[in-house]
Amino acid sequence: MRTLVYYVAASLDGFIAQPDGSFDAFPIDGDHMVAGIRDYADAIPTHVASALGIVPDRSRFDTVVMGWNTYAVGFDQGIASPYAHLRQYVFSRSRTSTTPDVTVTADDPVDVVRGLKAEPTGSDIWLCGGGQLASALIDEIDSLVVKVNPLVFGSGIPLFAEPAVPPRSFVPAGRTEFESGVVFTEYRRA
Repeated sequence: MRTLVYYVAASLDGFIAQPDGSFDAFPIDGDHMVAGIRDYADAIPTHVASALGIVPDRSRFDTVVMGWNTYAVGFDQGIASPYAHLRQYVFSRSRTSTTPDVTVTADDPVDVVRGLKAEPTGSDIWLCGGGQLASALIDEIDSLVVKVNPLVFGSGIPLFAEPAVPPRSFVPAGRTEFESGVVFTEYRRA
């Protein structure tokens, strides 16, 4: 069975973006980027991968799910299909698709993800963000990979928009520290 992986960058205080939705404070230079490219090339936006000469092979992820605000980040740069090399599902109750490469749906995220997980073949499913969608899908998240960055936002968009009630347990599955100060920490559902 396929798994849902919440692979996301976060600040030390648990925010995945600043209050205005920006995340450009996260460092993009450093030794952590080598590991990110090596291990998570499928999570690199298509236009960035192309510029770097990287060909995502869909071995890690073949599908990405995200909320509308996460998806809309690239609109200012004219990017309507950020992960064209993956199947893209965007959840919104009020918006419609902007391109045939992206499926925008108002369906229940849990139902959609369960359907994707039940597919007989394929790589893992990447939960790209944001915090509201992560909260809705908390019971479907099989693995949580947090790239903790050495900075504090103070406020912003949290890793999970609402507290998990009751609390959900995850167990450590790996940790890699980089000279850049970034730490990749992986957890699996308990």
